[in-house]
Amino acid sequence: MIPEGLYYTEDHEWLRMEGDDAVVGITHHAQKALGDITFVELPTVGKTLKARDAMAVIESVKAASDVYAPVAGAVAAVNTALEATPETINQSPYDEGWVCRLSKVDKAGLSGLMKAGQYEAFLAKG
Repeated sequence: MIPEGLYYTEDHEWLRMEGDDAVVGITHHAQKALGDITFVELPTVGKTLKARDAMAVIESVKAASDVYAPVAGAVAAVNTALEATPETINQSPYDEGWVCRLSKVDKAGLSGLMKAGQYEAFLAKG
């Protein structure tokens, strides 16, 4: 359940580079820990973020959790489908359940993120 080719954070966000943009969401591990997701507060399009800035909030039957920007960038698009069907994150965290797209990505920040094998080892440490 940890796709190759993505970058991961210790806060359980994932990032997929698509050209110069980055698509961001939360991992399978994060959605499973949250339980049934009931609401997503999406970031504002156009907002400039620094790495580790809180950019969205995901609420579930268990808790509310911030989603942090894995790298610096500007919010170029948000997944508005999550407003009507937030549970999409539970069903498809790496595909249909993406949260936002960042442009003007600071690619140097990618070096501080984990690859799939590193994230798997991080999870194994518990």
